Amino acid sequence: MNAWTTALGGRQEAGDRVVFDTPAQARLALDSTVIAPLAHLGVLDITGSGAEAFLQGQTSAEVGLADGRFAPLTAFCTPKGRMLANAQLLRLAPEHYRLIMHRELVAPLADHLKKFAAFYKVDLRTRDDLALIGLIGQGATATAEVRFDIVAPTVWHHAGQDDTQLLTHPGPRPRVLACLPAEQAPACWERLAESASPVGNAVWCLHDIQAGIAWLTPAHRDALLPQMINWEALGGISFKKGCYTGQEVVARAHFRGQVKKRLVRAQLDGSELPALASPVETADGKAVGEVLAAELDAYDQAEILAVLSTKEDLGPLSVAGQALKLLKLPYPIERLDPESLAARR
Repeated sequence: MNAWTTALGGRQEAGDRVVFDTPAQARLALDSTVIAPLAHLGVLDITGSGAEAFLQGQTSAEVGLADGRFAPLTAFCTPKGRMLANAQLLRLAPEHYRLIMHRELVAPLADHLKKFAAFYKVDLRTRDDLALIGLIGQGATATAEVRFDIVAPTVWHHAGQDDTQLLTHPGPRPRVLACLPAEQAPACWERLAESASPVGNAVWCLHDIQAGIAWLTPAHRDALLPQMINWEALGGISFKKGCYTGQEVVARAHFRGQVKKRLVRAQLDGSELPALASPVETADGKAVGEVLAAELDAYDQAEILAVLSTKEDLGPLSVAGQALKLLKLPYPIERLDPESLAARR
């Protein structure tokens, strides 16, 4: 799926990681415009006359809000409210929806959903024929608009035609995600590289961390409530829609305030990247949380997202022997209804 990246100078490492030899990549993204192949993300398409009704019963989003412009965040849960995947949902046509999520969860989610798909006359298709490219930096929006001839949308919205779409994501610098046919990716990349520097997808993942956005991986599949990754604070849960799988547990946790763990952003006192699911430990070695994402920042310090106990006084914390310092999230931990996000054009 990502062979085109190696043909243009990238190297595939660790399955979903692509690296380039560009120096000081994280710092470069702060001062200029960069492009990254988003090899860690994948695409699942849902098509058919019953696609909207099918998704409405399976996902935390109000599917009707996906109107061809707004692309809400969403989560798929077990009956116990534990997430099987989280994603961004696009509607490309009245009977055509698209999910963008971590690539390693595309096939497991498709297998799970196929158990119900036949009742709604829908088809599920893993889109390995699509490429995802990220642009980061002050010139990201203008560069994307010129190269794709599409006006970039506002945050959590999308614009384009058919299989070529632009999506805008939040972060410390402007970010645009381009989804396009893989056969067009090499030529597109070369045009973008005329005004942007190639970097690995670790830089995009770092900006996700700094934006407080956690994308579920196999390490935490079927383990966390959506609220444990602050999904309702990002507009990823509609509390105004009807029933969906896991809705009762998710709603009860919200209205009764029973969320015992929350997503936090932190910096480690060191440059060693902890493995996913590494424990966050107290001074006496008690595990009170787990790492969901980790990347090196512009100063070669490890930044992480972790799910942490909501107990007020945990004392000094560490991960893999490195002291942990909590950082501020860029949003308040409070309910944000996706209906309000949909109205922002």
